[in-house]
Order: sequence, then C-alpha cells, then structure tokens
Amino acid sequence: MKVLFVDTTHPLLRQLLEQAGFECEYFPFTKKEEYLPIIANYDGIIIRSKFYIDADFLGQAKRLKFIGRVGSGLENIDLEAAKKLRIQCINSPEGNRDAVGEHALSMLLSLFNNISRANQQIRNGIWLREDNRGIELKGKCVGIIGFGNTGSAFAEKLLGFGCRILAYDKYKSYYAPFYVSETDLATIQSTCDVISFHVPYNSETHYMVNEQFLHNCRQGVYIINTSRGKVINTRHLLNAINSGKVAGACLDVFEFESVSFETVLQTDDTFRELLKSEKVILTPHIAGWTYESNLRLSEVLARKIIQLFSDTTN
Repeated sequence: MKVLFVDTTHPLLRQLLEQAGFECEYFPFTKKEEYLPIIANYDGIIIRSKFYIDADFLGQAKRLKFIGRVGSGLENIDLEAAKKLRIQCINSPEGNRDAVGEHALSMLLSLFNNISRANQQIRNGIWLREDNRGIELKGKCVGIIGFGNTGSAFAEKLLGFGCRILAYDKYKSYYAPFYVSETDLATIQSTCDVISFHVPYNSETHYMVNEQFLHNCRQGVYIINTSRGKVINTRHLLNAINSGKVAGACLDVFEFESVSFETVLQTDDTFRELLKSEKVILTPHIAGWTYESNLRLSEVLARKIIQLFSDTTN
C-alpha cells in the first residue's frame, strides 16, 4: 500500500509503516490543490491539520482506504463523505493523553498560586507576598466534561490532591474509576469549583460554554479548556470573568486559531481584552505538545494502521 504524508510527523511513524511493508512518500506542498493530481495514486494519507479534507478531495482519491490523523481531532475531515466512500479515519488520542492531563493540572496550579504573575513581578524587582496568597486545590470539587483519553488522564493527575472529582460524558455510562463520581451536566455546573473541558469539537459542542452555561454554574467557578477553542464563546467567558461569576480561566485553545495570531492581535478587541486579564492563564495550543507525546502519537497511529491494513501489503 502506498501512503502519502502531507504533514511532518515524528520519523518513527514512517519507519514503522515501512518496516511493515507500506511504501511511504512525503510531499511538503502548501496548498490542498497541489495534491489533487497525485492523490489517486495512494491507498492511505497521513495528516495533522494542514487543510480540510472535503468530499471533493476524497472524490479524487480513487484508491484511498484510510486517513491517518496524527492527534485526536477529526474535525478537519468530512467524516460523512469518508464513510460513504468506505474510507477509514484513524486517529491517535491515546498518544498525548498524559501530556494534556499534566498541562491542564499545571495551568490550574499556576492560576491558583499566582505563579505566572509572581514570576513576572520578581523579574521586575517587585516583592509581593500577601497580594499573591494562593488557593489550595485540596478539598475543591473538580468537574470533568468528556471522559475520554484526556479527561480520564486529567482525573488520574488529580487523584493525589484530595479533590472531589465529578465527571459527565454524554455518550458513556458506568465508565468512571472508583475515585470519580459520574453525574449529569447540571450537577457539574451547580457543584464544581473547577470545570475542565475534554470534548471533541462538533455541532453539539460549538459554543457549549456560553452565557447560559456560565449562568448555571456556581459563583466563582474556574474554567479550563484544553480541547478546542470554539467550545467556548470567548466574549461570554470574558463577560463572566469581569462580572465575577467566573473567578478565572486556563485556556490552551482559542476560537480565533483559524486566523493568524498577528491578525488577531491587531483586529480582535475581545482577545486583546483577554490578554490584559490577570485572571486568565494562556498557552498557545501546547497541552499535548511534549517530546514524549510527539513520539507516542506516531507510534499509536502506526500500530493501528498496521493492525488494520498490514495483510494488504503482502
């Protein structure tokens, strides 16, 4: 089977596939249209998030049997079109689950203990202890929305902190380990001091966190988002922070990510206001971006592809 790489990946992915008998080629084109003349030659394609694979593109891929996504999200693939064409879509969310879980926890601890602000103050010659008195995570109630790979990993990281952990997953039942209590969304909102989002982005989760959602949360809630930016309506979140309804937020993803960062800085008033808030910790979509996860994402994806298709390479 011939496999086309359209994005850079850890070399291990190509190495494992070739050892299993796949023929791999990489063309670093910048536009989707540049792949159209050659896509019909391949049985598989490896992507990250360079472009959206739509029905027209898939219609040109006459031999295509699978799309391998290095990572978790499949929102850059027309899944319905792929299903109709019997093209399997394979991802590797197991590969960065621990990285995301650790990152979510580290952002929360940084926010609770004013680490980012205090660090900057010290560097500027300012010594303030009382102004930087922190909050302990022990005894808090933490809600996890979406209990897949990253949600369950986040729960594992919280285990030693003496938290009460609640989880809500619309598509699962009887999934929680002994230290997590399964519950409904309303209970998460009314009970939890911290709510962390670990959901895929789709029509159901678009702006899941909006004015009404935040209104239903308890006063002074903290919000964590390491899933997808458009799960949160940023303007509504910022309004809730300004009113005191939300005590703080940890955001690794943003609804503006489809636009260049420089353009957002220049044109988006909401984002510029967000940058000024000391009640928010921000990172540039790096929650799953560790050296270890870079390796594991490729390894997991390779193993899945080989398991499904290695017989056809012989």
